[in-house]
Amino acid sequence: MKNHVLFAATAIALCSTNVIADAIGVTVGTQAWQSHFSGSFGKLANQQNFNLDNKTQGSYFVAFEHPLPFLPNLRVSKTTLDTQGSALLATNFEFDNTTFSGNTNVSSIYKQNFVDYTFYYEVFDNDLLSFDFGLTARHLKSNITVSGMVNNVLVSAQQTDSRYIPMLYVATEIGIPGTNLFVFGNGNLLSIDRNSLYDYQAGMRYQIVDNLAVNVSATVGYRALNLKLVNVNSLYTDLSFHGVFAGLQVHF
Repeated sequence: MKNHVLFAATAIALCSTNVIADAIGVTVGTQAWQSHFSGSFGKLANQQNFNLDNKTQGSYFVAFEHPLPFLPNLRVSKTTLDTQGSALLATNFEFDNTTFSGNTNVSSIYKQNFVDYTFYYEVFDNDLLSFDFGLTARHLKSNITVSGMVNNVLVSAQQTDSRYIPMLYVATEIGIPGTNLFVFGNGNLLSIDRNSLYDYQAGMRYQIVDNLAVNVSATVGYRALNLKLVNVNSLYTDLSFHGVFAGLQVHF
């Protein structure tokens, strides 16, 4: 009898270990994003479009999932947005207490990166449907430099900002039966007063390798980010970044 009890306990322990092993997972991924820029920034009544260049940007993420039902999973991602542009001013333009006169050429260098710390729960998680929701703390860092001639002297004005922004996070993925294809979408959203920020992507994932040790997938899709911030350090920002991306992700 003792042997039967011992065998049953061992079997239950092994099964539990397998369940936990299946539930614990780490996913890492990276993307190359061909972003198109549009929009303006400046004083509320004096915003300027600097014809920012379209460039390929990079992003990557790592996600940790576990079987504990009451604790959220964690996803950490980073995106870099760097570009530059120039414009012929139609009127005077003030930036960081510096006034650039109208009918002069000015250039702008826009650098931004943000790290998302996302805490989320899985509502569904199977090969046909997955759905996650949670909250994201986005650490947004930006650096904007405007340069031009002022009284025949080349002057550069610079403004930096660093802040955490809370956002709502949702994600879903739908498997196409009989194939290695999955359709996915995810996004972060914030809307408070006249400030709004959304960042979403949608695309397809093709599973290249699928075994007990590792899953490898290629992804393609479209990503859009819109940033509207009112009176942040006396700066009003209305910028949009959008375009296609291609990436690779590995699940352990």
